[in-house]
Amino acid sequence: MLCVSDLSCSLGDRRLFSGVSLTLSPGHCVHIEGDNGVGKTSLLRIVSGLSPAAGGRVDWAGEPIQVSEAFRAARMYLGHALALKEDLSALENLQFDAAIAGRPLSAHDASAALVQLGLRGREHLPVRVLSQGQKRRAALARLLASRAALWILDEPLVALDLQAQAQVCQILQTHLDAGGMALVTSHQPLQLSGAHCSKYRLLA
Repeated sequence: MLCVSDLSCSLGDRRLFSGVSLTLSPGHCVHIEGDNGVGKTSLLRIVSGLSPAAGGRVDWAGEPIQVSEAFRAARMYLGHALALKEDLSALENLQFDAAIAGRPLSAHDASAALVQLGLRGREHLPVRVLSQGQKRRAALARLLASRAALWILDEPLVALDLQAQAQVCQILQTHLDAGGMALVTSHQPLQLSGAHCSKYRLLA
């Protein structure tokens, strides 16, 4: 279980948010909503262990994430910056990412994930020649290859058409049905079973 307790975040002298508390249990997604500039991305980065908090704490299975090896193995973060190497192909990027995570991915399985995300025929092209939507699909293919229990996703539906948005929501639904967890920001609605998803509105 992920437990966020009384979390606060500051940017210079400005307090972005405070008093954020929420929990995530297996099979559950929390959809973070809020106006631009209230700190949604900052919240995800803090919960991911990538940025420090001004106050509060984040625990994984009762242990602070800063000292939890289990948390680092259990979480996958996908942010606004897609973390794709422009000179590598989508296939090479997906395999490279899996290798870094310690779970080598075969070319066959990587290609199947990219095809499922609508990149058939583009698997071997350098990422730099792909459109923004295609790049996002290449990054989202990591979801299909991931064994992480906790997905932390910052605007995963941006730059995608309606069909691709529905497909990503179905991938997320399958993850939750299998006992996974997700913390997601999205301006678009998440088409998920009501029992799986709750909303948290972040206020400045």
